[in-house]
Amino acid sequence: MTGLIAFREIVLKVHSRCDLACDHCYVYEHADQSWRARPKVISPEVISHTASRLAEHARDHALPSVTVILHGGEPLLAGTARLRLVCEEFTRALAGIADLDLRIHTNGLQLSPRYLDLFDEYDVRVGISLDGDRAANDRHRRFSDGRTSHPLVLAAVALLRSAPYRHLYQGLLCTVDVANDPVAVLDALVELEPPRVDFLLPHATWEAPPVRPEGASDAYARWLLRIFDHWERRGRPVPVRLFESLLSTLRGGPSLTESLGLAPTDLVVVETDGTLEQVDSLKSAFEGAAATGFNVFDHAFDQVAAHPGVRARQLGLAGVSDACRRCPVVRSCGGGLYTHRYRDANGFDNPSVYCTDLRELVDGVEGRTAARETAPQLTDPARLARSQEELTRVLLARLHTDLAAGPGWARAWELLGAVERSGEAGARALDAVLDHPFTRTWVLAALDRGATGDGPDAPEAARRLTALAAAAVLRGGLDLPAEVAFRDGEVYLPTLGLLRLGEPGTEGRAVLRVTDEGYAARDGRTEHRFGPAAGDARWQPVRTWSPGPDAAPVALEDLDPYRNCFARPPRLRLGAGEAEEWRGRLDAAWALLCSAVPESALAAAGGLTTLTPLAGGPRAGDWGEAGRHGPGALGVPYAAGVAETALALLTGRRRARLRALTEVTDLYALDGQWQHPSPWRSRPVPVSRLLADVHERVAVEAYRRATQAPEPGGSDRIHQALDRLAGAAELTTTGKRLVEELRWELKAVDA
Repeated sequence: MTGLIAFREIVLKVHSRCDLACDHCYVYEHADQSWRARPKVISPEVISHTASRLAEHARDHALPSVTVILHGGEPLLAGTARLRLVCEEFTRALAGIADLDLRIHTNGLQLSPRYLDLFDEYDVRVGISLDGDRAANDRHRRFSDGRTSHPLVLAAVALLRSAPYRHLYQGLLCTVDVANDPVAVLDALVELEPPRVDFLLPHATWEAPPVRPEGASDAYARWLLRIFDHWERRGRPVPVRLFESLLSTLRGGPSLTESLGLAPTDLVVVETDGTLEQVDSLKSAFEGAAATGFNVFDHAFDQVAAHPGVRARQLGLAGVSDACRRCPVVRSCGGGLYTHRYRDANGFDNPSVYCTDLRELVDGVEGRTAARETAPQLTDPARLARSQEELTRVLLARLHTDLAAGPGWARAWELLGAVERSGEAGARALDAVLDHPFTRTWVLAALDRGATGDGPDAPEAARRLTALAAAAVLRGGLDLPAEVAFRDGEVYLPTLGLLRLGEPGTEGRAVLRVTDEGYAARDGRTEHRFGPAAGDARWQPVRTWSPGPDAAPVALEDLDPYRNCFARPPRLRLGAGEAEEWRGRLDAAWALLCSAVPESALAAAGGLTTLTPLAGGPRAGDWGEAGRHGPGALGVPYAAGVAETALALLTGRRRARLRALTEVTDLYALDGQWQHPSPWRSRPVPVSRLLADVHERVAVEAYRRATQAPEPGGSDRIHQALDRLAGAAELTTTGKRLVEELRWELKAVDA
């Protein structure tokens, strides 16, 4: 069947009865009472058929691993012999097909060395239910005669924590009760040094709502936030899956728990009689809510995966209620646990019965952590620049792993290392050539092609690396052997210029060195000088332009062969007169920017290192281009007039800044294709496109206001887009901070 999401986890009910009488148990105390008609213990036939079905499913879907959770009732009541049979059958069935992750969830009362020795043999990890200190645990987890279970659970945890078995300790599961002291609950759990703590909201529906002291709609959020605050004060002493899931989704990452987030369900339940059911918590909704009509004897897991009830929990955003789809925290809360949405009138098409709690919990965690969770690159340009520099080096190192076997590459790589070790001058020179924006372009192109040390792209990659190394040697004035390979008679030295070493069509090698007047190249017996003061016609230096007396010079890059990374093609080398004419337009455009939007002009100058003249003139709404390159480069239409060039500099730098941010930070999640209405486009767009439009148009609106040419309704449309972004659940904490910055920027424009 196509379009199915494979089951990667099964809950195997090995025993259907329990030795405790917990009054909040969804199996025995809630709507579905099907346990009464089921066998107490799973049979060998059910075990073997389930193992075979799972192996078939894993093979058909090429699953690398599967998880089997032994559950109940109380699974330890099945006894060691039956549990050994489970471990043996599943280990045998999955051998050579998928890795097997065995777990058991128990109340711990029966736990003893004979069980743990078995679990050690098969690497079965153990999770234990415990609701906190004795007062909290005794509120619900008691024997049928009212006796406490707390000392026995503590003894089980102590045994599990002991040296022979500590590696099997998976964690503690705590069901929330707002009548308990949250600080005491967390302290009691932390004292037991669990690898992880899970806090679960008690199962409830709109028909059987949770207990709310004094009717407080946010009682559970306030309780959990007190836990969160205490967890923070204690330095996050243990992982808490609920909180780590929220922090993950607020950063743009995945949900880490079934009870939150929009990840599709990949779990199926096997009852003691072999019945295949949906997630177990549905038993809280109504009699038969978890039923599928399938069993392991007659049906494959794929048939369960196609069941409408299972598919309904795999729809992501489309699977939650309309109110949830419009909520800005839906990506974190996911509409809540599917069971908690149930209402008799319309089934599960509702927000969670814990909706108010979830909204306050997400907002509370985000508010408490926003300052440190916001990426520093957003507000610190120097930090953004360093991150971009590091990114280029990471990509180059990745390329090195593919090309290290090539002899030409290896020699150039060794020279780069020698430059870096040569002292401060060498390190600065190496930084300059590696941070050249088109170094990133070259690395990405080579990675895209899958270049390898013995592949057809290896010579070209090695030529570029030798040119990088040689440019660093010359820039640093170093006494190192800088050998370059040239093709078609010439070699481009990044950041410096183009050197012609032979006739068109020729290839060869030359050694470059620093001289008093500039540089020298020796090709065999012939040496010729080139550089700023050498006057050699075979040398074409990179020209520069300065956006102001105190600004660093900007390269007018019309030589680098990797400058062809923009949407439109670059101009060929400009003639001397053309270059002077372009400098004049750039001067006039910059003066216009500085008078109209001085703060934006200052921001645009920051980090701008390279301007490339592009063919053709400006197109409406398409000015400066930020191509596929490292930070600092901008493509500007050569034929643009002064006003268009000013807009190109402004918008191009805005685009480049946003691109740089998205490359090193998460502004929005990438796991959904959600669409948003755009004031400027006929169709809804992804949040990335809407954010990019707003980020650019705020600056354009400021420029147009200052030059007395505002776009009619331009500010109103930007406000509309900002409002839509404010409600976009895909935005991370950093993305939301950027939207707020844009809102303040627009307020300054409107003032």
